[in-house]
Formats: sequence, structure tokens, C-alpha cells
Amino acid sequence: MTKYREILRLFNLGISQTGIASSCGCARKTVRDVVNRAKACNIIWPLSAETTDADLEKLLFPDKSVPKSDRKSPDYDYIDKEMLRSGVTLKLLWNEYCEGCRQNKDIPLMYTQFCHHYQKYSDKKHATMHIPRKPGEQIEVDWAGKPAYLIDTDTGEMISCHIFVGVLNYSLYAYLEAFLKMDLESWITAHIHMYQYFGGSTRMLIPDNLKTGVDRTDEWYTPKINKTYYEMAEYYDTAVLPARVRAPKDKPGVEGSVNVVTNWITAAIRNEKFFALEELNRKIQIQLEKLNHKPFQKKEGSRYSVYLADEKPFLTPLPPVAYELSQWKKATVQFNYHISVDKMHYSVPYEYIKQEVDVRLTR
Repeated sequence: MTKYREILRLFNLGISQTGIASSCGCARKTVRDVVNRAKACNIIWPLSAETTDADLEKLLFPDKSVPKSDRKSPDYDYIDKEMLRSGVTLKLLWNEYCEGCRQNKDIPLMYTQFCHHYQKYSDKKHATMHIPRKPGEQIEVDWAGKPAYLIDTDTGEMISCHIFVGVLNYSLYAYLEAFLKMDLESWITAHIHMYQYFGGSTRMLIPDNLKTGVDRTDEWYTPKINKTYYEMAEYYDTAVLPARVRAPKDKPGVEGSVNVVTNWITAAIRNEKFFALEELNRKIQIQLEKLNHKPFQKKEGSRYSVYLADEKPFLTPLPPVAYELSQWKKATVQFNYHISVDKMHYSVPYEYIKQEVDVRLTR
């Protein structure tokens, strides 16, 4: 049972709600609800020594105090909080709950009931309102978590390939391509091909906080856009807005599509053998077309039909020529007013001697 007396006592001492929740082993929401109900019911500390937690529950939460069964109801606020911690499982929490019931001579729920009621609680608590999206507004991009594989023709070794995923988040029209490396060149190349596939760009580009596109992924700092990535975005007249660290709702379309990629495409080709990247990508494109034309389950149309009718007209037209991949490096101008980059020497104005300069390299 929730420690109502202790919550009210600590609140009277001026302890923060976070501190009370930590001390009493419950969620901050529980503390907030107890304090608010106590104020509404004019229940003030100190309380009579005879007033128990059960008495307080009847006063503060009369509906909750009505027993639904003879079995002890778990504190799902506490369970939900503990499930966020690394290594904690429902099985572990159920064992701890059973031990608490044994000590208090209560009858615990069976494990299946425990999981069932927690799932219902979690679904209700974490239900969120659908965020409406505008056509032609955002593309969400990421690397899929599950790779595809090539077979080395010389050694027979399995070579993992990284799959780039780009999603128009209104229609969910997707683009996929496999690469041998998850580096900046692959990242930019994937974007160029994606824009060509979509036939336009959007106002905003939402990447994950990954090193290939964002220089700093520290949760204490605003992510800094990689200079090459920024230049490419400017060329396609779009703004790069990295998703916040630990905020998956910033990228709902691509997060969902990564799962679709894993289940639909990599699973579909799991029994096939590929010996070249081009061969793998041809197969991915075939599966991609099937995915984009697959009818939605809960609404009319498909990704392609919604893209064609509702989103494509709002895309920004592409430049006549595709972006030329570049790389930025730093170099210091020597006394001979030359810089050395990738074993090549370039002359610069002598005014820059001993200064560090930015160098843009193209193929």
C-alpha cells in the first residue's frame, strides 16, 4: 500500500515531491495526487497516531479503497518507474511484490495477472494524442537498427550492411538504401538519392542525434550540425532539426518505419544470398515498392497513394543538378603560404600565414 502517512509527513517537512517519491518508493504523480487530495479534504499533518494508511486511502481515494478482490493490488506507479531502470524486469518486480505480500500476510496476484494489469495500466498512462502532420513539412531520417548482409566471395565471411531509412512523415512514403559504411559520405549520398526518389525536399529534415550528421550528441548541449550536412541541407533549401536526445516522439514516423524495415524487408530477404552491394540494393528496391504500395490496415490507400495525391504537390522542387558531395577539413597555412590536405598542397593568399583555415574538398 502507498505510504500515505509518510508522504504527508515529509511534505509537511518541506521535502520536494521528487525526494518524497524516492523515499517512499512511489512515483511523483502519486505524491502529487496524495498532496492535492489531502488539501482538498483538509487533511493536515500531524495526524492521529491511530490513523493508518488504509484509513487515509479511504478518505483520499474512496473509489480506490473498495476491494476488487482478496488479492493485494500492486503499486503500478512504482512498478512503472522501476521498469525504466536498466536490468529491471516484470519478473523481478513480481518476486519483490510477492515477498512484500508474504511479509504483510497478503495474497499476491499470479504472475500472469500481475503482467496483465500492469499492461492495462501502462497503455492508459502512456497513451498520447496523435500529432497532426502537414504534407511536405518533414522528412525523418535514421539508420535502421538491424543490418542486412553480403557474403564475401573470397572468404565466405558475412559482411553487415547498414540500411538508411528516410520517411515523409505525412504519407509515411519511405526510401531505403544499404551501405557498407555508416560514415558521412554514405549519409550524404543516401540523402541525395532519397531526394531524387521523393522528387522533392521538405521544409524540415529530422535526423537522429547520430555522429554522421550531428557533431555533438551530448544531452546537456544543443546538437551541432555537421558542416557538410548543413551545406547539403542549404543546397536543398531545407532546415536540419535534430531530434532531441531520449525523445523518440520527435521522430515517430521513422521510428515506426525502422520496425517495418526490419520486419518487412530484411525478413523477406533473410533466406537469399547476396554477393554485391548493388545486388542487395536492387532487391531492397523491389521490396520497398511493395511496402510503399501495400494498403494501410486502418485507413484507405497506401503510402504511395497518399504521397502522390496529398504530399508530392507540397514538396520543394529539386535543384537542376544534384548536390556535389564535399568534405570539410581544417589546415594551418605554412610560411610558404601553402596548406597540405590529404597529401596535396594548395596555395593560399599570404595574409593567412600561421592561421587555421577551413578547407572544402570535393571529388
